[in-house]
Amino acid sequence: MNYSVKEIAEKMGLTEHTIRYYTDQNLFPCKRDSNNRRVFDDQSVNWLQGIKCLRACGVSIEDIKIYCDLCLEGDVTIPERHQFMLHQQELAQERLREAQEVANYMDYKVKHYEEILANKIPDDMNPATKETPGVGKQVG
Repeated sequence: MNYSVKEIAEKMGLTEHTIRYYTDQNLFPCKRDSNNRRVFDDQSVNWLQGIKCLRACGVSIEDIKIYCDLCLEGDVTIPERHQFMLHQQELAQERLREAQEVANYMDYKVKHYEEILANKIPDDMNPATKETPGVGKQVG
């Protein structure tokens, strides 16, 4: 099945501008019709799913281009692609750890405020009124 820029954008949850940008950056093979309009097929969907995932992981367009070029070179680049994915996996795991730390902190803050609201403890979270001796006002 063939898709227009608009159809592929809707199907992939991307903007038409993003699709055009990706094709202009030669991130994946793009066919053209007799009027030089971009035409996409199911293989394009596969490419875009991978690119979309890599972008969601924070991978730069430049690095995605390197990866896509390796894919186009064929099986001889499997070891390099594997190393690329291992590196991206490490980065994603680190971002996940950082996000978990933030979530844990927010859980603590919410629970603490709930205790304040329930009058179980005094309001010790207001940075405008809390001071540390010798330091000045402290962020709550």
